[in-house]
Amino acid sequence: MPTVEVTDLADGDFLLDVREDDEWQAGHAAGALHIPISEFVARYGEFTEAAPQDGRVHVICRSGARSAQVTMYLVQQGIDAVNVDGGMQLWAAGGRAVVDAKGQPGFVL
Repeated sequence: MPTVEVTDLADGDFLLDVREDDEWQAGHAAGALHIPISEFVARYGEFTEAAPQDGRVHVICRSGARSAQVTMYLVQQGIDAVNVDGGMQLWAAGGRAVVDAKGQPGFVL
């Protein structure tokens, strides 16, 4: 399983958040693409339109389990995807910005 640490992510890296809507609305990384894991296959076209054509996709969830599933799916599709180890929990614990659905300071649900 290709994996990266939260500390390895740079500003501007493409981030795909696969948590559910309530988790996203409570708090997420600004600029991330949100497609819940429960809708991912149905919304795959939306992902391919937004994803970088020649860059890496960093997949994140709360702790790393759901994002691991999506990462494996993307790798099977030939996409350069990596799982963000520790997910949004480590993102927030590392002091990275978390915003809610209104762009205000959020929290990880």
